[in-house]
Amino acid sequence: MTALTSAWWWQHLPVLPVLLPAFTAMALLILGDHGGTSSSHADARLRWARRIGLVSVALGLGLAALLVWQAAGGVLAVYRVGDWPAPYGIVLMVDRLGAMMLLLTSLIALPVLVYASGGWDAHGRYFHAMFQFQLMGLNGAFVTGDLFNLFVFFEVLLIASYVLMVHGHGGQRFKVGLHYVVLNLLASALFLIGVSLLYARTGTLNFADLALRVPMVQGPDAMVVQAAGLVLLVVFGFKAALAPLSMWLPATYAAAAAPVAALFAIMTKVGVYAILRVHGVVFGPEAGHSALAAEPLLLPLALATSVLGVLGALAAHTLERLVAWLTVASVGTILVGIGLFGSAGWGASLYYLANSTLVVAGLFLLSELVASQRGDAADRLVPAAPVAQPALLGTLMLLAAASAAGLPPLPGFIGKLLMLEASSGHGWQGAIWAVILGAGFLTLLGLARAGSVLFWHVQSDRVQGGGSAAGAGASPRLISATLALLGATVAMSVWAAPIQRYTAQAAEQLLDRAAYARAVLGEAGLAAQTARPYRFPIPAAAPAPTQPNTQEAKP
Repeated sequence: MTALTSAWWWQHLPVLPVLLPAFTAMALLILGDHGGTSSSHADARLRWARRIGLVSVALGLGLAALLVWQAAGGVLAVYRVGDWPAPYGIVLMVDRLGAMMLLLTSLIALPVLVYASGGWDAHGRYFHAMFQFQLMGLNGAFVTGDLFNLFVFFEVLLIASYVLMVHGHGGQRFKVGLHYVVLNLLASALFLIGVSLLYARTGTLNFADLALRVPMVQGPDAMVVQAAGLVLLVVFGFKAALAPLSMWLPATYAAAAAPVAALFAIMTKVGVYAILRVHGVVFGPEAGHSALAAEPLLLPLALATSVLGVLGALAAHTLERLVAWLTVASVGTILVGIGLFGSAGWGASLYYLANSTLVVAGLFLLSELVASQRGDAADRLVPAAPVAQPALLGTLMLLAAASAAGLPPLPGFIGKLLMLEASSGHGWQGAIWAVILGAGFLTLLGLARAGSVLFWHVQSDRVQGGGSAAGAGASPRLISATLALLGATVAMSVWAAPIQRYTAQAAEQLLDRAAYARAVLGEAGLAAQTARPYRFPIPAAAPAPTQPNTQEAKP
């Protein structure tokens, strides 16, 4: 272990999850695209793109696992780009939360890329390069140590998602994709406004420095800082699909192809992560006049998001739209725990976040497998011809439904149980219990209704709409990718204790603002930042002379 940590590349480990997909994407662009043709040269380029992409994502998974191993020991890995001291230079920082999100991203990206390499990536151009740029933006958002670079990585992952959203073409995708682009551009403009307001009154955007400077802001300036925090809450709430800013998500995710929607399952968690990092820490209980600026809004909106999500799932007429609404419901449940503003609630939310993201990603892949075997009916919840693999797909559907609904002993149940326990004694305890338990029951009801229509209410003679069902089942590649995502939830049950202990420690680490500031700024930097004024000082006007200067300079 000592030899490993003393290796030269170990010191650069925090930046590698960003550089690896970035260089991979550039290599794929140099390699070229298959161009939608089926010539031997184009097919060879596509095969090499698949190999390079899969190797890169697998290496990224290994790097994320190393960072989790490092963070589990309580190490705050800080990387100063260009060796500029914080808060003046760019800082990357990996704590337990950041390492967990990196690992979760890789655990989703690898099966999704395996699935897409089964032939779906050939439906459009530059899929693999855009996939890597998406990973670059996601990983960068989880390791950045300042608010402005969070905005930069947001834009990187969003630009890549614009291309992936319309990959495979289709009028519906272009229509929904246009709305998706316009709304995200508006959110990005608000992001810049919030960042500007915060910088104007604190003189910094470094997370560790902000945690020190925001409590010092008082008087009218504190109101500006609080306004900046609320603007950022709107932005992060839109990214996370927090009600009432969540209405864009179901149509967008349902219109996207299954591998893209599965990768997008982690994208809403970037918004959740930003809420936790900014409003849980910077605007946390120790933020002085700006403390808990989002508390009056976050919990009731989170409860409303859960209710809206499950009601939308019950009303869905296609399996993909049902899963998209369940994405909204899961975000609401996660934010309920974050809205408790305590380590117990945060730890429960992080545990549930990992499970729900894996389940939603697996359900998006499963929905396309089912649709491809139902002929013209596709994933519409209407009777149709039986699927070619009813036992296998039905079992996967049952596993996903049980975990999403929170049935024991699956991790969805453990996460919700921890959240209910964390809410004991809270003023909103009754509402939290009612929404979490009610949402779980309605989720089970909605998925059971979908499963009964897809696998039991079948028409053996013909397919709805006059087509014929696919006679062959899905390839082992597609099945293994879907099984990997849904099987990961079973693994979370097997190793529930160490995972829950890790998420609890991650939540406690977030509340230790002094240790975070000391790791990023250093002891000397911490003392200097605490001593300086809370914002840039405005130079005072030169005092008027008390007596006229009667002496003249002599040559």
